[in-house]
Amino acid sequence: MILFLRNTLFLMAAAILPFSACTQSKQNHPKCEDASFDSMLEQLLRFSVPVISCNELHRNRSSYHVLDTREWKEFNVSHIPGARFAGYNSFDWNVLSKVPKNSPIVVYCSVGYRSEKIGEKIIAAGYTNVKNLYGSIFEWANIGLPLEDNSGKAVAKLHTYNKDWGRWIKKKSVIKVN
Repeated sequence: MILFLRNTLFLMAAAILPFSACTQSKQNHPKCEDASFDSMLEQLLRFSVPVISCNELHRNRSSYHVLDTREWKEFNVSHIPGARFAGYNSFDWNVLSKVPKNSPIVVYCSVGYRSEKIGEKIIAAGYTNVKNLYGSIFEWANIGLPLEDNSGKAVAKLHTYNKDWGRWIKKKSVIKVN
């Protein structure tokens, strides 16, 4: 029954979201260091989930439940310190089982597209304080913020999703894995 209600709620929200006003305009958002990456994101994202900058998340990291919405093989290479794996193709709702509906949540993926889609689902499920990390883990790495492996050890490598998307990782010290 709960699964039926959750799916029904998601379908209703999916029907309404495309027609509702975006929560944040394309002009009113953080900017990425690389103007071409920023321009690509402005075309790719719908801004249906409010965005947060990498620097703001880094400064206030302990205030947020941070969810990595990439796939397991990407998460295993590296992730934002303290992030919890949630997945994309098989999003794990259990990561939110003990999170109050009004708690601050940040979702991220490689560039923000997949996390925006997951953010929409989370909002449709009744969570009221969800943000998408603008530029996601690629921007996080590009501005030199820390990455960690599953043991919590700092690493300088990042899964690129695929070879084409890897071009958006500009930081020379980051090892690209695909």
